[in-house]
Amino acid sequence: MKSFEQRLQELEEVGERIREGKISLDEAMKEFERGIRLAKSLEKDLARIERKVEVLVNEPDEPGEKPVLELFPELSDVTGGRQEGNE
Repeated sequence: MKSFEQRLQELEEVGERIREGKISLDEAMKEFERGIRLAKSLEKDLARIERKVEVLVNEPDEPGEKPVLELFPELSDVTGGRQEGNE
């Protein structure tokens, strides 16, 4: 499998080919579909990495202590467990 950086570069190249407008509509559609697949795989990787970072950032200080799995737990106290704007 290609690295994240390689797939991101590929996605940028796909977008550039489509924007140039020098390819047929059929080719543009195929490139668009390829771009969507690349974007979804990149998004999936980013979500996985985000979850890892969240766990690492909120790792408990003491053994046996449960980790807090929110990046900003102090906001939960202020909003009653809800994030602002998500009502």
